[in-house]
Amino acid sequence: MKPLDSSRVYVGTSGYSFPDWVGPFYPAGTRNENMLPFYAERFPAVEINVTYYRMPDRPLFERMVRRTPEGFRFVVKGYKGMTHDPEEWKGGAICEPFLRALEPLRDAGRFSGLLLQFPWSFRNREESRRHLNELRRRLPEIPLFAEFRRDDWNRPPVFRFLEDRRIGFCSVDEPDLEGLMPPVHRITNGQAYVRLHGRNRDAWWGRSSKDRYDYLYSKEQLREWVAKIRSTLAKTEYTFIFFNNCYAGQAADNARVMQELMFEGDRRPSSG
Repeated sequence: MKPLDSSRVYVGTSGYSFPDWVGPFYPAGTRNENMLPFYAERFPAVEINVTYYRMPDRPLFERMVRRTPEGFRFVVKGYKGMTHDPEEWKGGAICEPFLRALEPLRDAGRFSGLLLQFPWSFRNREESRRHLNELRRRLPEIPLFAEFRRDDWNRPPVFRFLEDRRIGFCSVDEPDLEGLMPPVHRITNGQAYVRLHGRNRDAWWGRSSKDRYDYLYSKEQLREWVAKIRSTLAKTEYTFIFFNNCYAGQAADNARVMQELMFEGDRRPSSG
């Protein structure tokens, strides 16, 4: 396979601060404030998920910048009021404080985009497209990525819609269940973005997140994505691959293997 430019491919996990990673990934006794520096020695990027559950503030990101090396990259998940809660959205006023909070990452050159993860209830219809338009209007300079759960978004007109608005399509790996987004890989804003959630069919609906994301990919399953991702590298400026099967450090294990597979035969990428 053709050698890859390691500065253009970022593999990591969806979050890093998990108590049940101590032992499987972090050394015994690792304190919370030491998790990110340890993580950043092994992976070049992370997806921040705490920002979905609560509005972030500047000090949160200032600490993250201090604890990571130059060149380390962050993708931040949008607050749930942007994607899930119409009452909190209220015309989009929450975007302004969110943008202010991001300033430490942006000023340090560490910010690589905002992930908008939409719920199962977010259907491909006119009101949803209006919401996407409004998000783009209120976040004009921000690299955006949209993750859809329903397969009714897997349509050529949707990809053209995203391209016209410079919104990246987030490719997903999740169970092969009726109505869920299949594992398609498309580039709509010049950057590739892949999230791997696991394939727990029996635990996907109506079970705890622990059960849903308790999954470890095999090398053969990961190689399916290696082939897809390599086929689009010529079209992309950057490629982000994040594992969300976070139970007991399995995401970190799969991310490590994915780095090896992506760069198989090449020089192993540095974390900086």
